[in-house]
Amino acid sequence: MNERVRVPAVAGMFYPADPAELRQMIQGFMAGVETVSGPPPKAIIVPHAGYVYSGAIAAGGYAQVDPGPVRRVVLLGPSHRVFFQGLAAPETLIWRTPLGGVPVDFELLQSLSTFPQILFSEKAHREEHSLEVQLPFLQQRLGDFKLVPLAVGDSTAKEVSEVLDPLWGGPETLIVISSDLSHYEPYAQAVEKDKSTADAITGLNVRGLDADRACGLIPIAGLVQQARQRNLRAELLDLRNSGDTAGSRDQVVGYGAFAFYE
Repeated sequence: MNERVRVPAVAGMFYPADPAELRQMIQGFMAGVETVSGPPPKAIIVPHAGYVYSGAIAAGGYAQVDPGPVRRVVLLGPSHRVFFQGLAAPETLIWRTPLGGVPVDFELLQSLSTFPQILFSEKAHREEHSLEVQLPFLQQRLGDFKLVPLAVGDSTAKEVSEVLDPLWGGPETLIVISSDLSHYEPYAQAVEKDKSTADAITGLNVRGLDADRACGLIPIAGLVQQARQRNLRAELLDLRNSGDTAGSRDQVVGYGAFAFYE
């Protein structure tokens, strides 16, 4: 294991590289969100585009999290740059952002090595943005926590659910799934497709999650499968697209925030 620290790959592109500017941007997003009364979620689904596009929607998920008990974050997102079978754990021990370093719970990751779908690959994580862009939000909301990051490649909902099961934990563990929704469709078509996807997620309907509806479809489906088994309730918090936030409406990308309650 030569590389002990993962340095940011998309700071200055997807989100500000300046710590003060980054904190101010996240605080602005969080200030615009109303929290839901009641118990905090066990798991959330949040988008991972550039903050100007999806940051406000992601904040809708993070605002519901109670930072008090959470000491570990299990973070799953799709691999955009590297093809591999299964779920990839990193070989690094610390993930850095402009807001500081986050320790990886490497001992817990090593305990997953008995699963045939788990591999250790730094290449899978080095340039991947889907997990990285969640870290500043988590740092701002939680303060100190340990990270269990898994990039999901060519896998199945069942394989993801199997891995989530021993990671589930209690109130100290938050599950975060990083995914955008529809990609590069006309505005009206995207709105219709994303609503259908949202209905499938909140209905815990794995079969309603079609392949072209989200880049993180497999980790979403794995969470939904686990949520069904554990009798969780899912709620839609926000559903918008880049045509609503910072882009044109010719071709948009969909973003949703969801919370899962025990």
